[in-house]
Amino acid sequence: MESEVQGSLAQSADRADFGLWTLGWSDYASAMALVRILVDGYSLLHNWPELAPGAARHSETARDALVEMLTQYQDAKGTPITVFFDGAGSRRGKPKNEAAGAVEVLFSRAGQTADDLIERAAHRFQEYGEVLVVTDDYAERDTVSGFGGSVSSCANFIRLIGGAQAELEENLQQHNLAERKRFNCGGQP
Repeated sequence: MESEVQGSLAQSADRADFGLWTLGWSDYASAMALVRILVDGYSLLHNWPELAPGAARHSETARDALVEMLTQYQDAKGTPITVFFDGAGSRRGKPKNEAAGAVEVLFSRAGQTADDLIERAAHRFQEYGEVLVVTDDYAERDTVSGFGGSVSSCANFIRLIGGAQAELEENLQQHNLAERKRFNCGGQP
């Protein structure tokens, strides 16, 4: 199996999408256990205009909408997520790093970029298992995949989030239907 996965990864490395290579999400998930998803926040925001429509892509409103969506995805999939933003150019004072919520939010300091932090985190997490980096920055993708990390394009990750939301909604509908049937039968299964 591992040689098949490596073969698929090598064959698809030249693809421009860099989605989860040529494997489907279920194939990928069964081949590798993700320990964390690392997201280039502004890269994802720039590729998701439907999220926080009308808000500037570097605004607090857009960042909050992204963190909310990533929290829902994390809740659905159970894989921890860290989202990184470039913080050196922030307008209203220095943004705080927020780790109290479900999704860890980190801002870079002056003299470093979110890309630097993502690459360092991806490298450090490797000894614990597979890490997925979400970005459309080709240099960052090359660096992460060069030391064995996995990468996903922003467009592919947005599709994964949409699929997880649809799956969650379907499961909720099935659960509600089963509960209604159980209630109408007087509590009998």
